[in-house]
Amino acid sequence: MNFYACIIGTELLNGRRKDSHFEFLSNELLRHGHELKASFIIKDEPSFIADVFELIKKDKNSVMFCFGGIGATPDDYTREVAARVFTEGEMEHNQTVVDIIVARMGKKAYPDRINMAYLPKGAGLLSNPVNQIPGFYLSERFFFMPGFPQMAHPMVIEALDRFYPNGVQKFKKTFTVFCSEGELIDIMQTLPSLVEFSSLPIIDGDKRAVELYLASPSSCVTEDVFEHFVTLTEKKGYKWREGGYFDA
Repeated sequence: MNFYACIIGTELLNGRRKDSHFEFLSNELLRHGHELKASFIIKDEPSFIADVFELIKKDKNSVMFCFGGIGATPDDYTREVAARVFTEGEMEHNQTVVDIIVARMGKKAYPDRINMAYLPKGAGLLSNPVNQIPGFYLSERFFFMPGFPQMAHPMVIEALDRFYPNGVQKFKKTFTVFCSEGELIDIMQTLPSLVEFSSLPIIDGDKRAVELYLASPSSCVTEDVFEHFVTLTEKKGYKWREGGYFDA
């Protein structure tokens, strides 16, 4: 599966708040054997939210974690936009959520706060440990949570534990070569496409180095490609060591 984050909040883009969702979600995905394919931080703008949802929906293997915009204020657009994109506009009052809101708020539930129970048709629910008003999900792939980290992050854990507990294990290798990145391009071009590869150039004062990363589902393949790379590196006369440049 391809995992996406959609973080909705004009206050993040204009500097009034700092995002705390990206790092948490990224770490939780890694803990479950997954990783993000992309992350979006976007304005509270319905047409643009819809565009991002449509982009993610086009990926048949997509899983989205969306944060923000499911409250009761006029700038909370996520429920309606999610219905437009994922359930052909069909919405309904989820009776479980209605009961929770009424139990918590009594007469104050109407006329506005009850709207938090108006969800895309067929939505499942995610538990909220703070005020019990749930987040929701569609098709066991698209998860919608409040912007508050205290509410949203337990929902992320619930969704991953329930639907995506175990990803494909990757066997990884990180190492550092002490030269400029350009000196290694010819070696990089010999690597097989089945191995995930990235290089990160390091400039540390007058020192130059390259931090390299290899990963594949096979420990043997990862180790073979690593040995191939360092053999060619040594032939060029460059020193290297296992681990990242800034590792102790």
